[in-house]
Amino acid sequence: MPHDVVSPTRPTFDWLDEQHRLRREAGLVRTLRPRPEPHPGRPAPLDLAGNDYLGLARHPEVTRAAADAARRWGAGSTGSRLVSGSTALHARLEEALAGFCGFEAALVFSSGYAANLAAVTALAPPPEPGGARGLLVSDEGNHASLIDGCRLARADKAVVPHADPGAVDEALAAHPGRALVVTDSVFSVDGDAAPLAGLARHCRRHGAGLLVDDAHGLGVLGDGGRGAVHAAGLAGAPDVVATVTLSKSLGAQGGVVLGPARVITHLVSSARTFIFDTGLAPAAAAAALAALEVLRREPERAARVRAVSTGLHTRLTGAGLTAARPDAAVVSVRAPSPRAAVRWQADCRAAGVEVGCFRPPSVPDGVSRLRLTARADLTDEQVERAADTVVDTAAAAGFLNSRRAAG
Repeated sequence: MPHDVVSPTRPTFDWLDEQHRLRREAGLVRTLRPRPEPHPGRPAPLDLAGNDYLGLARHPEVTRAAADAARRWGAGSTGSRLVSGSTALHARLEEALAGFCGFEAALVFSSGYAANLAAVTALAPPPEPGGARGLLVSDEGNHASLIDGCRLARADKAVVPHADPGAVDEALAAHPGRALVVTDSVFSVDGDAAPLAGLARHCRRHGAGLLVDDAHGLGVLGDGGRGAVHAAGLAGAPDVVATVTLSKSLGAQGGVVLGPARVITHLVSSARTFIFDTGLAPAAAAAALAALEVLRREPERAARVRAVSTGLHTRLTGAGLTAARPDAAVVSVRAPSPRAAVRWQADCRAAGVEVGCFRPPSVPDGVSRLRLTARADLTDEQVERAADTVVDTAAAAGFLNSRRAAG
């Protein structure tokens, strides 16, 4: 039917204009800003906004592996993992990551988001036969992919206060059925670490499983960058599952679920974002494999990331800014308001330093922030320059040392 045959009495998408107006008034409009193409005659901005923690996204071994894989296997995987989308590269990556992180088995997905949706929805406990429904216990600071997984899962939900093992214990004690506790290992807003040992202790007391999104831990925490779950002594445990992303420390793209072999077998047959999604491109799998090999050979990169984040925090707080103590690579600096955060970010960019900007609804406490991400390949001079830029732009904007800057 031609689109102009019917004239609706109420235009279908007019409500979008009102939503945009409300976002604009609140300073919450988001826009796409493509990165400029690298040019030999134009200096690149100092990047503390992306998640290339180990500086491997442009490492020659990593980019060469990606290019070689594209030439050998093609630009895409051509289908879902269960049809034509699994290659020898995917199998090698799964074996390598499981071994490196200390788990029995692994399964590669097209993104970290898809991996988290799969893990939460497929592992949400079913009801007891003739009894209570399963329960998902989720930290209120969890990443959106974990939150969305909980929303989609067919189980009861309990959202508990941030990083509070006691609250998790209470939620588990009050529920008579099966349960799964879901948490980030390092939270992406403030960069603080979850109390994994305490969470595991309460899970085991009540017979619950523990699912940990270790996206910000892999490559930064643990022995040689093996992650927060490994550092907590939980890797390979029969009641612990972890997810990681390939797009942060490994500089590539994709996501992975790590856990007992029977968990991976279950996901292959039941996880919708595995069964119905096109597999990860071979180039990304090869890049992640090459990056993992660099990390194995150069484990000092993990320690360097932590040193850079600590140095940034010390410099910023010493100048009077309010910044959360980083447990990994993320340094979060509070801003007076959403508009101030956007302006602050723009001022840093104009000075040649890229930083992230977190505003509601991305921040659970409603406090806007600049987010700086440490990188292992930053020199001491670059770290000092980045810190000076953040401090100087705050002072020029007139909110350095103000009460509002403290949230």
